[in-house]
Amino acid sequence: MEIKRRVSRQIRIGDVLIGGDAPVSVQSMTNTDTRDSRSTVAQIERLQDAGCEIVRVAVPDEQAVEALATIKKAVGIPVIADIHFDFRLAIGSLRAGADAIRINPGNIGGPDKLKKVIEVAREREVPVRIGVNSGSVEKDLLAKYGHPTPEAMVESALRHIKFFEDNDFASIKVSLKSSDVIATILAYRLLAEKTDCAFHLGVTEAGTVVSGAVKSALGIGLLLFEGIGDTLRVSLTAAPEEEMYVAWSILRALHLRNRGVELVSCPTCGRTEIDLIPLVQKAEAALKKVKTPLKVAVMGCVVNGPGEAKEADVGIAGGRGLGILFKKGGRVEKVAESELLDRLLSEVERMTGEKVKE
Repeated sequence: MEIKRRVSRQIRIGDVLIGGDAPVSVQSMTNTDTRDSRSTVAQIERLQDAGCEIVRVAVPDEQAVEALATIKKAVGIPVIADIHFDFRLAIGSLRAGADAIRINPGNIGGPDKLKKVIEVAREREVPVRIGVNSGSVEKDLLAKYGHPTPEAMVESALRHIKFFEDNDFASIKVSLKSSDVIATILAYRLLAEKTDCAFHLGVTEAGTVVSGAVKSALGIGLLLFEGIGDTLRVSLTAAPEEEMYVAWSILRALHLRNRGVELVSCPTCGRTEIDLIPLVQKAEAALKKVKTPLKVAVMGCVVNGPGEAKEADVGIAGGRGLGILFKKGGRVEKVAESELLDRLLSEVERMTGEKVKE
């Protein structure tokens, strides 16, 4: 089944197209102190290696604005400046070379100051992300709806979109983020009926790796399946590189993008005759480095193992003290259990040309 995507207004962030018929792009945000340009650049390079296509950095003060100019020159992917409360930081970031800025128009200092930001963004031809969070909906909308409902978030977003368009600025994308998965889905669905702006998807404050991955997969995944969404960020309380693994797994599962290894492994049962769980954990950690699209199977018994392994590009199926290596549907050889992981990783290296083993 091919997903029919919503037609949205296309914008460009650096050399990455967002919306229209462009692929859904993957973003993350650094958690370093932006003022420490060296550590921030190092983290961005790790993120890029893990599959990040656009990166966002926090800009809390003028020192961070100065560092932003250095960071921008040193990295190879577009950089978005994340601004709150001070319109001068937004203008400074634009002039420092940010490829886009993210602001919440409701806390930037009022209409006159927002107009000044728009003027500079227009001059520099830099897009703006309108970021509406459930925790920052305007007071009059909270009074109207009682709490930050999807309807309140959408009305807030439409208010800001109108302001930008009334000021002759259309290069915008919008996010409607809540830590509540259902509220997030409902808000994006509702807004999709009312504007053609590009959408940045995410479930904010999603949580740790497991709970955050579940909430993000549900919220982001369901919207993408419905054709809604042009770029995404998985938010985890973890190293930002972990966000990349989850983001690409979501896109791969929906057949929207394909990067890296899809690891298929059995849940284990009483028929398992090799120590499979640590074997799979080690394989997953090593295979995260691979960029080439590849389906790898690590199976634990002779019931489903050989069939699943044969369906993969490469795989192993374990037995008592040994396993069988499969490649492209064919049986290659028997391998001792102690050598299974090393043999599998060696085969992946041969198939991809990428170094996996340390």
